Amino acid sequence: MTTRTTGIPPAEQGERRSWLREHSELGVCALLLVLGVLVLTDALTMDVDIAQRGPVGPKTVPVVVGAGLLVIAALLAVDVLRGGRGQAEGGEDIDLSEPADGRTVLLLAGVFLGSAVLIEPLGFPVAGALLFWGAAFALGSRRTDRDPLIAAGLSLVTYVVFNNLLGVPLPGGPLMGVL
Repeated sequence: MTTRTTGIPPAEQGERRSWLREHSELGVCALLLVLGVLVLTDALTMDVDIAQRGPVGPKTVPVVVGAGLLVIAALLAVDVLRGGRGQAEGGEDIDLSEPADGRTVLLLAGVFLGSAVLIEPLGFPVAGALLFWGAAFALGSRRTDRDPLIAAGLSLVTYVVFNNLLGVPLPGGPLMGVL
């Protein structure tokens, strides 16, 4: 007897599911492989004629990182296929039997995407403050008297360090003339 949707006998479906469940770490291998290929492709197609000033140029680090990702993906896949398994984390103060908190994850994703959209029109200091405050709120802090001030201070310090001290230009937005 076969199932209507797959055409595979139920016994084989169960075996396939259990094999995939036992080798679920192969998903991490696939992710590392894709990331390695993307990094290498981007690095090798990079136009660096103007920026190249010596034997080590802007391509060097991305090529090393991409190659490392590919090597790690291959080694992990070999280990998993030979029977290696990751150890389950015991967790210090987490109850692993509880499901993940989807609300927190969605709030953090929304705050992150919102700050990515707002960084150009509002500038980093404002978008960063909203990011830090939103992340604190999503993670459970409800101190509306303290959190916005800490977020604004942290955002301004980050802006000054990156923009002025490290020379990494960040969009200042309406505050460009003030800072």
